[in-house]
Amino acid sequence: MVSDAETIAKGEWYPPHSSGSVPARLLSRGGRLLAVTEEDVALSDSAAGELSFTPRVGSIPRRAVFADGSVFESSENDAIDAFLRGGGRSGWVHRLEEFHPRIFVFAVAVVLLAVAIYRYALPALVEVAIFVTPPVVSEVMSRGALNTLDTTALSPSHLTAVRQAEIAGRFNQVAANAEGGANRYVMNFRDGGMIGPNAFALPDGNIVITDQLVELAGGDDEMITGVLAHELGHVEHKHSLRQLYRAAGVAGLVMLIAGDVGSGVEDILTQGGGLLALSYSRSAEAEADRRSVELMRKAGMDPVAIARFFDVLEAKLGDHSRTSMLSTHPGSPERKQAVLEYDRILRQD
Repeated sequence: MVSDAETIAKGEWYPPHSSGSVPARLLSRGGRLLAVTEEDVALSDSAAGELSFTPRVGSIPRRAVFADGSVFESSENDAIDAFLRGGGRSGWVHRLEEFHPRIFVFAVAVVLLAVAIYRYALPALVEVAIFVTPPVVSEVMSRGALNTLDTTALSPSHLTAVRQAEIAGRFNQVAANAEGGANRYVMNFRDGGMIGPNAFALPDGNIVITDQLVELAGGDDEMITGVLAHELGHVEHKHSLRQLYRAAGVAGLVMLIAGDVGSGVEDILTQGGGLLALSYSRSAEAEADRRSVELMRKAGMDPVAIARFFDVLEAKLGDHSRTSMLSTHPGSPERKQAVLEYDRILRQD
């Protein structure tokens, strides 16, 4: 029955593959669209989602193509537009009809796969990459990173040769107990400029310390050495190389899911190396802190000297932050407490 149907528009109905037309009406009933004669004889019947409407172009008649190939044509464009806007093809009923569960399932599967790769496969691949990376690669990366930093952020140190020698001498005492011995590591003094007080390690064993960090230490040479011992820990555990490969892996994941993102991976492997070397995860920072305690102890120096550095960060730079779920690094108070606790454990052994 069509008595309970809503009339959308009047026009002409064309049978499939025929130019002969019949005066007809387009009706909507229960999520279906019907073409009927003026005597309410059904001509075509399709689900609303199976009909395709031609777009409106001025006053040119619109066509609705049924699933059986028949066509309803009408010049009542306003009426058809009102139907589309009011809950037809562009309304929520149509959106539900066009919703394809398979697409949703596929999207969820892609997200879950990406999470699994990031959580489990990526760390394993990073370790494999580190294992097979020859030393020359670390040297090339480090050379490129240091050159980039020297041309963009760093400048020659203003420390006197005597002062540099004092710091380097203590550093060599500690480095003698590190993996590979003192000859594996090279001290580099720089004016930090925009970087400010900092020390960082490059993958091949080059350690950089800025004039601003030396000034911040205020003559406490063991504190400076404790910070440098921390950087030795980063080199021993290959933290910067691990960060570099992880960043490249994440970029690869993004490209796998979202397509080509340009030269992102290339940028990470070249110019990004210097900046990545300055940033480590919480676990890497804690691991390097513990290594500082061990190396300072072996060198006969104050094993918790780096804890005083955290005090300086709090007092002079206002770093009172504590670890939160959103923070990348442990806060200074927490790191100081962890260093003191680790030293206490070593003294008991």
